[in-house]
Amino acid sequence: MAYPGYGGYGGPMPGMPTHGMPPQGMPGAPMGGPGHMGGPMGGPMGGAPPHGGYAPYGGGYPGAFGAPPPAANDPMWGYFTAIAGQDGEIDAEELQKCLTQAGFTGNYAPFSLDTCRIMIAMLDRDFTGKMGFNEFKELFAALNGWKQNFMMFDQDRSGTVEPHEMSQAINAMGYRMSPQALNGILKRYSKNGRIYFDDYVACCVKLRALTDNFKRRDTMQQGSVNFQYDDFILCTMSI
Repeated sequence: MAYPGYGGYGGPMPGMPTHGMPPQGMPGAPMGGPGHMGGPMGGPMGGAPPHGGYAPYGGGYPGAFGAPPPAANDPMWGYFTAIAGQDGEIDAEELQKCLTQAGFTGNYAPFSLDTCRIMIAMLDRDFTGKMGFNEFKELFAALNGWKQNFMMFDQDRSGTVEPHEMSQAINAMGYRMSPQALNGILKRYSKNGRIYFDDYVACCVKLRALTDNFKRRDTMQQGSVNFQYDDFILCTMSI
């Protein structure tokens, strides 16, 4: 039985690689072009969740904790180490600097520090406030997909999309929610009746992270869970 009222995250499109491709702005791939996408989020938004519940999140998390060190010839490794510094991880300030210097947003406004914080929180499973190399690659793969999908709606390159287009994007990602919940999201991320790229990405990150937290606790795949207060606060306030 599919989950009532809850969707998932669209998986990789047929024929698309699931890891290993350099994302835009990394060595070996130009920044900002709509035709150069890397990672599991490279294709159009995934469709509805498969029968039985949540769709996979972009093909799953490549590079779980405890994975072997990255190969020396990985095109992103040198770039990551230059940003990460001595601690070997990237915090929100370093991520913001990285994305700005790489020109990831192109003509769109740079990401705010708060959006960079929730980007890290999306993949921060040990609550360190930083991300390692595997998480760094996974984030860029997701960002490439989200940017491509935003550009599909922002055809005039104004840097904004309309609320009804945002609704279409959320539905296309496979999330299933009530009109009331969807309307609440649109109100939260709209400015003067439009959704800007930074807020669009922040919304995508939060939807993915919160759904992932919910999914891990929904062991019976029933679309409902019981949260302890402290656990609920941790899940929501950390994103």
